[in-house]
Amino acid sequence: MAKTLYVINPNSNTAVTAGIDAAMAVLRGNDGPQIECVTLPQGPAGVQTQQDVDRAAVLVREFAESHRDNAAGFVTACFSDPGLHSLREIPGVVAMGISEGAALTAMTLGNSFGVIAILQASIPRHLRAWAAMGISTRVAGEVAIGRTVAELSDAEGTLAAMVAAGKTLRDHHGADVLVMGCAGMAGYRDTLQAEVGVPVVEPCQATVSMALGRLQLGW
Repeated sequence: MAKTLYVINPNSNTAVTAGIDAAMAVLRGNDGPQIECVTLPQGPAGVQTQQDVDRAAVLVREFAESHRDNAAGFVTACFSDPGLHSLREIPGVVAMGISEGAALTAMTLGNSFGVIAILQASIPRHLRAWAAMGISTRVAGEVAIGRTVAELSDAEGTLAAMVAAGKTLRDHHGADVLVMGCAGMAGYRDTLQAEVGVPVVEPCQATVSMALGRLQLGW
């Protein structure tokens, strides 16, 4: 039986999971592992604070432990990568986080990337992550759109805010690549890229494509 690559939305918002699942359509194929996007119903409504991240990390590991027998790998689909290092303690499975995957992908597309964050309070967490990865000099900047995870479902308002943030990052920060700083933004990538005119990295797509490559190569 083919094993499953689990893409774990660690919040309880099923609309976010649906958006991630739709973004996976381009990556699904007959000869690869099944890609299953799951919601953690006990998770916070949105992973927006460090407390949310810490809580989600425990839930992500618990999910992985209960599904490890049929798992090809796990992707933690939140831009704070909750539980990533814990997942990497599980032998025999690929474990990746969308923040790390998005940043690595962005650096192959341009010299410096800008991040569109949901909230101003999210940015210090991201900056710590870039510093830990040793890539701070490749980050042009971050701009928050001032919306919670739940508020991202307002398509018109969210897209307008993201386009404005993207243009600010392009014109005032020098970003030649944009990274969408929340899995809940998944459905806006194509329109955002067309409006701003630079490559836009959707973190779940970027990271799952890397995970599929690793599985194909046996890494």
